[in-house]
Amino acid sequence: MKKISVLIPAYNEEASLESLYQRLGKLANNNRDYDFEFLFINDGSRDKTLEIIKEYSKTDDRVSYVNLSRNFGKEIAMIAGFDHVTGDATVIIDADLQDPPELIPKMIKYWEYGYDDVYAKRISREGETWFKKTSSQWFYKILQKSTNIPIQIDTGDFRLLDRRCVEAIKQIRESQRYTKGMFSWIGYSKKEITYHRDPRVAGETKWNYVKLFNLAVDGITSFTTAPLRISSFMGFLVSIIAFIFILIIIIKTTIFGDPVAGYPSLMAVILFLGGIQLLSLGIIGEYIGRIFNETKGRPLYFIEEYHLGKAPKKTR
Repeated sequence: MKKISVLIPAYNEEASLESLYQRLGKLANNNRDYDFEFLFINDGSRDKTLEIIKEYSKTDDRVSYVNLSRNFGKEIAMIAGFDHVTGDATVIIDADLQDPPELIPKMIKYWEYGYDDVYAKRISREGETWFKKTSSQWFYKILQKSTNIPIQIDTGDFRLLDRRCVEAIKQIRESQRYTKGMFSWIGYSKKEITYHRDPRVAGETKWNYVKLFNLAVDGITSFTTAPLRISSFMGFLVSIIAFIFILIIIIKTTIFGDPVAGYPSLMAVILFLGGIQLLSLGIIGEYIGRIFNETKGRPLYFIEEYHLGKAPKKTR
Protein backbone atom coordinates (compact mmCIF):
# COMPACT_ATOMS: atom_id res chain seq x y z
CA MET A 1 0.00 0.00 0.00
CA LYS A 2 1.40 3.38 -1.00
CA LYS A 3 1.87 5.97 1.74
CA ILE A 4 0.83 9.62 1.54
CA SER A 5 2.42 12.04 4.00
CA VAL A 6 0.50 15.22 4.76
CA LEU A 7 2.96 17.87 5.95
CA ILE A 8 1.43 20.61 8.11
CA PRO A 9 3.59 23.51 9.38
CA ALA A 10 1.86 25.02 12.42
CA TYR A 11 2.51 28.16 14.43
CA ASN A 12 -0.08 29.20 17.04
CA GLU A 13 -2.88 27.32 15.29
CA GLU A 14 -4.77 25.90 18.29
CA ALA A 15 -8.08 27.37 17.08
CA SER A 16 -8.02 25.56 13.73
CA LEU A 17 -6.44 22.20 14.61
CA GLU A 18 -9.66 20.38 15.51
CA SER A 19 -11.34 21.27 12.20
CA LEU A 20 -8.19 20.33 10.30
CA TYR A 21 -7.83 17.00 12.09
CA GLN A 22 -11.46 16.07 11.48
CA ARG A 23 -11.22 16.83 7.76
CA LEU A 24 -7.92 14.98 7.40
CA GLY A 25 -9.39 11.98 9.23
CA LYS A 26 -12.39 11.96 6.91
CA LEU A 27 -10.04 12.19 3.93
CA ALA A 28 -8.05 9.15 5.09
CA ASN A 29 -11.18 7.13 5.88
CA ASN A 30 -12.57 7.80 2.39
CA ASN A 31 -9.32 6.77 0.68
CA ARG A 32 -8.44 3.43 2.26
CA ASP A 33 -6.34 2.35 -0.71
CA TYR A 34 -3.55 4.50 0.73
CA ASP A 35 -1.78 4.66 4.05
CA PHE A 36 -1.73 8.20 5.46
CA GLU A 37 0.69 10.02 7.71
CA PHE A 38 -0.16 13.42 9.23
CA LEU A 39 3.12 15.11 10.11
CA PHE A 40 2.75 18.33 12.10
CA ILE A 41 5.74 20.68 12.40
CA ASN A 42 5.26 22.80 15.51
CA ASP A 43 7.26 25.93 14.73
CA GLY A 44 7.77 27.22 18.27
CA SER A 45 4.09 27.86 18.99
CA ARG A 46 3.30 29.81 22.17
CA ASP A 47 -0.26 28.54 22.53
CA LYS A 48 -1.59 24.99 23.02
CA THR A 49 -0.79 23.81 19.48
CA LEU A 50 1.77 21.23 20.62
CA GLU A 51 -0.41 19.90 23.45
CA ILE A 52 -3.33 19.37 21.07
CA ILE A 53 -1.14 17.56 18.52
CA LYS A 54 0.25 15.31 21.28
CA GLU A 55 -3.27 14.34 22.29
CA TYR A 56 -4.05 13.35 18.71
CA SER A 57 -0.88 11.25 18.50
CA LYS A 58 -1.82 9.24 21.60
CA THR A 59 -4.91 7.77 19.95
CA ASP A 60 -4.04 7.98 16.24
CA ASP A 61 -0.93 6.28 14.85
CA ARG A 62 -1.23 8.35 11.69
CA VAL A 63 -0.29 11.51 13.62
CA SER A 64 3.39 12.38 13.92
CA TYR A 65 4.96 15.64 15.02
CA VAL A 66 8.26 17.47 15.10
CA ASN A 67 8.59 20.19 17.74
CA LEU A 68 11.24 22.74 16.77
CA SER A 69 13.29 24.39 19.53
CA ARG A 70 11.97 27.86 18.61
CA ASN A 71 10.11 29.70 15.86
CA PHE A 72 12.27 29.38 12.73
CA GLY A 73 9.62 30.46 10.19
CA LYS A 74 7.50 28.50 7.75
CA GLU A 75 10.25 28.03 5.16
CA ILE A 76 12.51 26.27 7.68
CA ALA A 77 9.55 24.35 9.13
CA MET A 78 8.90 22.89 5.68
CA ILE A 79 12.46 21.63 5.21
CA ALA A 80 12.26 20.11 8.70
CA GLY A 81 9.14 18.32 7.53
CA PHE A 82 10.80 17.13 4.33
CA ASP A 83 13.62 15.68 6.45
CA HIS A 84 11.12 13.55 8.41
CA VAL A 85 8.30 12.54 6.04
CA THR A 86 8.18 8.85 5.20
CA GLY A 87 5.55 8.70 2.44
CA ASP A 88 5.88 7.83 -1.22
CA ALA A 89 4.34 11.25 -1.86
CA THR A 90 4.03 14.33 0.33
CA VAL A 91 1.23 16.90 0.38
CA ILE A 92 1.98 20.29 1.94
CA ILE A 93 -1.02 22.05 3.48
CA ASP A 94 -1.44 24.98 5.89
CA ALA A 95 -3.15 24.42 9.22
CA ASP A 96 -5.58 27.33 8.71
CA LEU A 97 -7.67 25.36 6.15
CA GLN A 98 -7.49 28.04 3.47
CA ASP A 99 -6.39 25.15 1.26
CA PRO A 100 -9.06 22.40 1.21
CA PRO A 101 -7.87 18.87 2.12
CA GLU A 102 -10.69 17.55 -0.07
CA LEU A 103 -8.52 18.43 -3.09
CA ILE A 104 -5.85 15.91 -2.10
CA PRO A 105 -7.53 12.87 -3.79
CA LYS A 106 -7.43 14.77 -7.09
CA MET A 107 -3.72 15.41 -6.55
CA ILE A 108 -3.17 11.73 -5.83
CA LYS A 109 -4.99 10.79 -9.05
CA TYR A 110 -2.63 12.89 -11.19
CA TRP A 111 0.33 11.57 -9.21
CA GLU A 112 -0.75 8.04 -10.14
CA TYR A 113 -0.84 9.21 -13.77
CA GLY A 114 2.90 9.88 -13.50
CA TYR A 115 3.17 13.55 -12.46
CA ASP A 116 5.83 14.33 -9.83
CA ASP A 117 4.58 17.76 -8.73
CA VAL A 118 0.83 18.42 -8.67
CA TYR A 119 0.41 22.04 -7.61
CA ALA A 120 -2.79 23.95 -6.83
CA LYS A 121 -3.30 27.36 -8.41
CA ARG A 122 -5.62 29.84 -6.72
CA ILE A 123 -8.28 31.33 -8.99
CA SER A 124 -9.83 33.30 -6.12
CA ARG A 125 -8.56 34.33 -2.68
CA GLU A 126 -11.33 34.98 -0.17
CA GLY A 127 -10.54 36.97 2.96
CA GLU A 128 -7.49 38.78 1.52
CA THR A 129 -7.22 42.51 0.86
CA TRP A 130 -7.02 44.07 -2.58
CA PHE A 131 -3.51 45.35 -1.83
CA LYS A 132 -2.25 41.89 -0.84
CA LYS A 133 -3.67 40.29 -3.97
CA THR A 134 -2.33 43.05 -6.25
CA SER A 135 1.14 43.16 -4.70
CA SER A 136 1.33 39.36 -5.00
CA GLN A 137 0.58 39.59 -8.72
CA TRP A 138 3.24 42.30 -9.16
CA PHE A 139 5.81 40.21 -7.34
CA TYR A 140 5.24 37.10 -9.46
CA LYS A 141 5.41 39.15 -12.66
CA ILE A 142 8.69 40.76 -11.59
CA LEU A 143 10.16 37.41 -10.58
CA GLN A 144 9.09 35.75 -13.83
CA LYS A 145 10.61 38.50 -15.97
CA SER A 146 13.89 38.57 -14.03
CA THR A 147 14.70 34.84 -14.00
CA ASN A 148 14.87 32.07 -16.57
CA ILE A 149 13.13 29.63 -14.21
CA PRO A 150 9.39 29.19 -14.97
CA ILE A 151 7.75 30.38 -11.74
CA GLN A 152 4.07 29.44 -11.29
CA ILE A 153 1.88 32.54 -10.75
CA ASP A 154 -0.55 32.67 -7.81
CA THR A 155 0.59 29.28 -6.56
CA GLY A 156 1.50 28.65 -2.94
CA ASP A 157 2.89 25.68 -1.06
CA PHE A 158 -0.28 23.57 -1.39
CA ARG A 159 0.87 20.73 -3.63
CA LEU A 160 1.72 17.04 -3.85
CA LEU A 161 5.35 16.07 -4.35
CA ASP A 162 6.66 12.68 -5.36
CA ARG A 163 9.36 11.21 -3.16
CA ARG A 164 12.10 12.09 -5.64
CA CYS A 165 11.04 15.77 -5.55
CA VAL A 166 11.25 15.69 -1.75
CA GLU A 167 14.72 14.13 -1.91
CA ALA A 168 15.82 16.81 -4.40
CA ILE A 169 14.63 19.67 -2.18
CA LYS A 170 16.31 18.09 0.87
CA GLN A 171 19.64 18.57 -0.89
CA ILE A 172 19.12 22.35 -1.04
CA ARG A 173 20.24 23.53 2.41
CA GLU A 174 20.06 27.30 1.97
CA SER A 175 19.33 29.18 5.18
CA GLN A 176 17.32 31.97 3.49
CA ARG A 177 14.82 29.88 1.62
CA TYR A 178 12.18 30.57 -0.99
CA THR A 179 10.68 27.11 -1.36
CA LYS A 180 8.09 28.13 -3.96
CA GLY A 181 10.97 28.91 -6.31
CA MET A 182 12.75 25.67 -5.40
CA PHE A 183 9.71 23.68 -6.51
CA SER A 184 10.19 25.21 -9.96
CA TRP A 185 13.99 25.00 -9.93
CA ILE A 186 14.18 21.24 -9.37
CA GLY A 187 12.05 20.59 -12.46
CA TYR A 188 10.34 17.18 -12.92
CA SER A 189 6.92 16.58 -14.41
CA LYS A 190 4.34 19.10 -13.16
CA LYS A 191 0.55 19.30 -13.30
CA GLU A 192 -1.62 22.31 -12.44
CA ILE A 193 -5.04 22.08 -10.81
CA THR A 194 -7.15 25.09 -9.84
CA TYR A 195 -9.25 25.86 -6.77
CA HIS A 196 -10.95 28.65 -4.86
CA ARG A 197 -9.03 29.58 -1.73
CA ASP A 198 -11.16 29.92 1.40
CA PRO A 199 -10.70 32.40 4.24
CA ARG A 200 -9.04 31.18 7.43
CA VAL A 201 -11.26 28.87 9.46
CA ALA A 202 -10.02 30.47 12.71
CA GLY A 203 -7.26 32.65 14.12
CA GLU A 204 -5.25 35.36 12.40
CA THR A 205 -2.67 35.26 9.64
CA LYS A 206 0.98 35.21 10.71
CA TRP A 207 2.07 36.91 7.47
CA ASN A 208 2.16 40.69 7.90
CA TYR A 209 3.40 42.96 5.12
CA VAL A 210 6.92 43.16 6.55
CA LYS A 211 7.28 39.37 6.49
CA LEU A 212 5.80 39.21 2.99
CA PHE A 213 8.25 41.87 1.80
CA ASN A 214 11.17 39.94 3.31
CA LEU A 215 9.94 36.76 1.61
CA ALA A 216 9.71 38.62 -1.71
CA VAL A 217 13.29 39.88 -1.33
CA ASP A 218 14.45 36.33 -0.54
CA GLY A 219 12.63 35.08 -3.62
CA ILE A 220 14.20 37.61 -5.96
CA THR A 221 17.74 37.39 -4.56
CA SER A 222 17.60 33.57 -4.46
CA PHE A 223 16.82 33.04 -8.13
CA THR A 224 18.16 35.99 -10.09
CA THR A 225 20.99 38.52 -10.19
CA ALA A 226 18.88 40.90 -12.26
CA PRO A 227 18.84 43.62 -9.52
CA LEU A 228 22.64 43.84 -9.77
CA ARG A 229 22.42 44.26 -13.54
CA ILE A 230 19.70 46.89 -13.13
CA SER A 231 21.93 48.74 -10.67
CA SER A 232 24.78 48.75 -13.21
CA PHE A 233 22.43 49.94 -15.96
CA MET A 234 21.12 52.76 -13.77
CA GLY A 235 24.66 53.89 -13.04
CA PHE A 236 25.49 53.95 -16.74
CA LEU A 237 22.24 55.80 -17.56
CA VAL A 238 22.84 58.43 -14.88
CA SER A 239 26.36 58.99 -16.19
CA ILE A 240 25.00 59.61 -19.71
CA ILE A 241 22.34 62.01 -18.38
CA ALA A 242 24.93 63.87 -16.30
CA PHE A 243 27.24 64.20 -19.31
CA ILE A 244 24.42 65.59 -21.49
CA PHE A 245 23.44 67.99 -18.70
CA ILE A 246 27.03 69.28 -18.48
CA LEU A 247 27.13 69.86 -22.26
CA ILE A 248 23.86 71.83 -22.08
CA ILE A 249 25.22 74.03 -19.29
CA ILE A 250 28.47 74.70 -21.19
CA ILE A 251 26.62 75.61 -24.41
CA LYS A 252 24.13 77.88 -22.61
CA THR A 253 26.91 79.66 -20.76
CA THR A 254 29.49 80.09 -23.53
CA ILE A 255 27.18 80.78 -26.49
CA PHE A 256 24.10 82.41 -24.98
CA GLY A 257 25.67 83.87 -21.87
CA ASP A 258 23.01 82.33 -19.65
CA PRO A 259 24.09 82.39 -15.97
CA VAL A 260 24.09 79.00 -14.21
CA ALA A 261 21.77 78.67 -11.20
CA GLY A 262 24.35 77.04 -8.97
CA TYR A 263 22.72 75.97 -5.70
CA PRO A 264 19.40 74.49 -6.93
CA SER A 265 20.96 72.55 -9.80
CA LEU A 266 23.82 71.36 -7.58
CA MET A 267 21.47 70.11 -4.85
CA ALA A 268 19.22 68.36 -7.37
CA VAL A 269 22.18 66.51 -8.90
CA ILE A 270 23.65 65.57 -5.50
CA LEU A 271 20.33 64.24 -4.15
CA PHE A 272 19.62 62.30 -7.34
CA LEU A 273 23.07 60.72 -7.46
CA GLY A 274 22.95 60.03 -3.71
CA GLY A 275 19.65 58.19 -4.09
CA ILE A 276 20.99 56.07 -6.95
CA GLN A 277 24.12 55.22 -4.96
CA LEU A 278 22.20 54.23 -1.84
CA LEU A 279 19.84 52.07 -3.89
CA SER A 280 22.77 50.33 -5.56
CA LEU A 281 24.55 49.79 -2.25
CA GLY A 282 21.35 48.34 -0.78
CA ILE A 283 21.03 45.86 -3.63
CA ILE A 284 24.68 44.83 -3.31
CA GLY A 285 24.22 44.57 0.47
CA GLU A 286 21.32 42.13 0.07
CA TYR A 287 23.50 39.74 -1.92
CA ILE A 288 26.48 40.15 0.41
CA GLY A 289 24.19 39.48 3.37
CA ARG A 290 23.09 36.22 1.78
CA ILE A 291 26.72 35.23 1.24
CA PHE A 292 27.46 36.03 4.90
CA ASN A 293 24.56 33.90 6.18
CA GLU A 294 25.34 30.93 3.93
CA THR A 295 29.08 30.82 4.64
CA LYS A 296 28.47 30.47 8.40
CA GLY A 297 27.15 26.98 7.72
CA ARG A 298 24.79 26.88 10.70
CA PRO A 299 22.20 24.06 10.98
CA LEU A 300 18.83 25.10 9.58
CA TYR A 301 16.93 24.13 12.74
CA PHE A 302 17.05 22.26 16.04
CA ILE A 303 14.47 19.80 17.33
CA GLU A 304 13.30 19.77 20.93
CA GLU A 305 11.07 16.72 20.63
CA TYR A 306 9.59 14.51 17.93
CA HIS A 307 7.19 11.61 17.60
CA LEU A 308 7.12 9.44 14.51
CA GLY A 309 4.57 6.66 14.53
CA LYS A 310 4.54 5.33 18.09
CA ALA A 311 7.04 6.24 20.80
CA PRO A 312 8.18 9.86 21.34
CA LYS A 313 11.88 10.58 21.25
CA LYS A 314 13.76 13.55 22.63
CA THR A 315 16.97 15.21 21.53
CA ARG A 316 19.16 17.80 23.19
